[in-house]
Parts: sequence; C-alpha cells; structure tokens
Amino acid sequence: FLSLRAAAGHLWPALCLLPSSDMLRRVVRQSKFRHVFGQAVRNDQCYDDIRVSRVTWDSSFCAVNPKFVAIIIEASGGGAFLVLPLQKTGRIDKVYPTVCGHTGPVLDIDWCPHNDLVIASGSEDCTVMVWQIPENGLETSLSQPVVVLEGHSKRVGIVSWHPTARNVLLSAGCDNQIIIWNVGTGQAMINLEDMHPDVIFSVSWSRNGSLLCTACKDKKVRVIDPRKKKVVTEKDKAHEGARPMRAIFLADGSIFTTGFSRMSERQLALWKSDNMDEPICVQEMDSSNGVLLPFYDPDTNVVYLCGKGDSSIRYFEITDEAPFVHYLNTFSTKEPQRGMGYMPKRGLDVNKCEIARFYKLHERKCEPIIMTVPRKSDLFQDDLYPDTAGPDPALEAEEWFAGRNGGPILISLKHGYVSTKNRDLKVVKTNVLESKPATKAEPVSTVQKHAPPQPSVKIEDKLEEVLREFKSLRDRVILQDRRIARLEEQVAKVAM
Repeated sequence: FLSLRAAAGHLWPALCLLPSSDMLRRVVRQSKFRHVFGQAVRNDQCYDDIRVSRVTWDSSFCAVNPKFVAIIIEASGGGAFLVLPLQKTGRIDKVYPTVCGHTGPVLDIDWCPHNDLVIASGSEDCTVMVWQIPENGLETSLSQPVVVLEGHSKRVGIVSWHPTARNVLLSAGCDNQIIIWNVGTGQAMINLEDMHPDVIFSVSWSRNGSLLCTACKDKKVRVIDPRKKKVVTEKDKAHEGARPMRAIFLADGSIFTTGFSRMSERQLALWKSDNMDEPICVQEMDSSNGVLLPFYDPDTNVVYLCGKGDSSIRYFEITDEAPFVHYLNTFSTKEPQRGMGYMPKRGLDVNKCEIARFYKLHERKCEPIIMTVPRKSDLFQDDLYPDTAGPDPALEAEEWFAGRNGGPILISLKHGYVSTKNRDLKVVKTNVLESKPATKAEPVSTVQKHAPPQPSVKIEDKLEEVLREFKSLRDRVILQDRRIARLEEQVAKVAM
C-alpha cells in the first residue's frame, strides 16, 4: 500500500500537466470552414480542346460570372478570347466564335460586376477594349468592340472594374501608368503616371472603391487615393524577393500580400492599411517559384491562393485572433494550373453549400473545381451565405468622379440568384455601351416608336459628342507631349 502511494506521488505532477478537455477545446480553433473540401467536376462537365494562351504574363487568363466563362486563348495574327455559356461543356469546336478585335495578344480580361454581358480586355497592342456579349452567347466571332480606350503607350496588363460605381474601369500598363476611364463616354478621367517607377504587378480596389492598393516591381506596396492623385501610405520591401508580388484589399480595409523572401521562399503577409511599418503577420510557405494569385471572399473572409504552375489551391481564414491568417486546407490535383477563374458569390449553388467555385486552366482544357462546406441539413445555411454584393451599382460614374463613395448594394442568396435578362446599362448623357447597335434585333419600346422627332436635341448631342472627342484628343496630345519631354530628358542624361 505504501509503495502504491509513493508511485502515485511520483505520477501526480505528470498527471497535473495533462491538458484538460477545456484546454483541448481551446487549442483546436473553432471554425465552420475547417472542413471545406474541394472537388473537381466530372470530365463531361469540363470545357475541352481549348488552346489556352501561352503568353508570358502573370494574370489569371480566365474570368467568370453567373452566365459565362471567358478564357484567353492562342490566336494567330492578334489576340483573342473565348466566351462560353456556363452550360456549354464538353469539347469546344476549333471554329467556335471568339472575341478577336485586338491586334496583339490579350493579357487580361474582367467581367463588369454590374452587367453580366459586358467584358473588358487589355492587350499587348496598348489598348483596352470593352465588349457587349449577346444574351445567349456568341454565334459569330466578335471583332467590333463597343468602345476602344486608348491612352497607354505600352502593353496593358491589368484591367479592373470599379466594385460599386457603374461604367468606371481601371487599366494599368507597362508604361507604369494607371488610367481610370468613364466607359460611358470613352474618356480617360484620371491618370496616375508618376507614382510607379517600374512595372505594376497588381492593382486592387477597396471594398467601396475609394482607394487602390498596388504592388510594383520596385518592391513597394502603395495605398493610393486615385481622385486626389496621392499616395496615402506605402511600404518598401513588403517582400524582399525579386519575383512578382500581389496585394489585395480585404473587407475591413486590411491588406493581404503574397510575394517572395530574400531566399526565394513564397510568403504571405497581412498589413494594416493605415500603418504599414510592420506587418500584422508574415508566413513562409514553400520554395516553389510560381506567383501566388490571391482570390478573396469578403463574405466569409477566406483567401484562396493559387500558384501559377502549381497543382494545388491553398485556403486560409483571416480573423482577429493570432496568428490572424489561419491555414484551413489544400486542394491538390495532378495537373499544374496555367490560370484560374473565380466565380462571384451570386453564381454559386447555395443548395449544395458551395462557398467557392474555381475554373482551373490546363494546357488544353478548363476544369471547374467546387469548394463545399459539408452540412447535413437541406435548409438554407445563413451563416455560410450572409448578404453579398449584388449586380446593382451604388453610384453612377459621374458621382464617383465627383467625390462620392458608396458601399456595395447587398442581396440575399436565400432563394438563389436569378439574373434579369437584357440588363442594359443606364444612359448618362451619351452612353457608348448603349448607343452601339445590338447584335440581334431587339423589340423597341412603344414609347420610342411614337416619340416625336427632336432635331434640336440631336444637334446638341452631336455637338456634345464632337466636343468630347476634341477634349479626348487634346488630353491625349498633352499626355504624349509629357512623354516626349521625359524621353528627351532621358536622352540628354545618357548623352552627358
């Protein structure tokens, strides 16, 4: 008996060190996204026999909305991209119609968040083009854009629509300029030309579109107020490696970046946008050399990282608790990815608890990947689907350029998202996206049929159009004059 008591006395300190059930509960972080799993669709639900672009540019090469998937492809004698209705799976015919108006390879594409039939493209031919896709998809190749936006002197590698203002489009080129356009009038309204001394790797709008976040080859991440044309804050050597960085705004205004360390290890970091002296956290991932493309869901605060050339998608949840960026899981396949498309929340199947859908580009096909949270109940899961950004803009272009801000107009997904047909862009003065004749004849409203002729209004519209074109040409001449002056200065310095 005494020996048993002595043994128990020796064991007691060790028993005291064992974690209690409460401690175990605290160690395992509670999250409804811990069990998110990815699944590739069956082969017959993929898009096959697509010649995905081989151009050396680190964009995603794919853009998706609830109606269409657009994919940049190889094209002889210029640049082109496919626009496929989501349901057109299987083998895509080699003669399937394309969008083919660019004279150089297409580098980036982006669907308008406020009109599922409108897409913008940037190209090596230094232009940005905006296209209107017919309601049921292309029946013949589309070579005439609604509007051509000319202002860059080198290739255009980034195009991005404003998240909440109608008809506002951003483009960034290898001339180190960012131009913000009013697409409704075809005018360059803001030109940020002296802020970046080198190539711009990425540009991201804030949640309400009042600020921009950029990553540049000079290793700086900048937060810019585009309407005041000033840098609000910046961080030098956000990632010390020489390879490309990416930076995106999160819903709370924080900034999430991916890049490389000095030892060429891939990193992710989280920053406060108002004070970027020190990161909130930095995590090293691996030593692969593919650029990490971040895709962010503001409703769930989950970031998905897709490396170009990788065969996996890693996902992380961002919270207010240390270590702030929490690793959730990795979805892996055998084939490396050439690019990736990301479906907006309103295009997901809420009945299957689908919280994300990716469109992975292989060398010759596009493969949808579905991310699901397993739930036993068939009821609508409101904790997975808070109200999300809908297709209606909060502001008109003129209001935003005048200084107004507006957060996204939210919609509920409880009964699924139903798109409205032929959602035309609202006319503000003369809107080039609606003055363009439609590809198919559309019924004219009775009000238009019986309206009396208004010659004076037509003359005023024509005069306004001529004045606008004159102003656009004058602005372009001024821009080119500045560029010539800069080049002359460089030539003079070299000559000395």
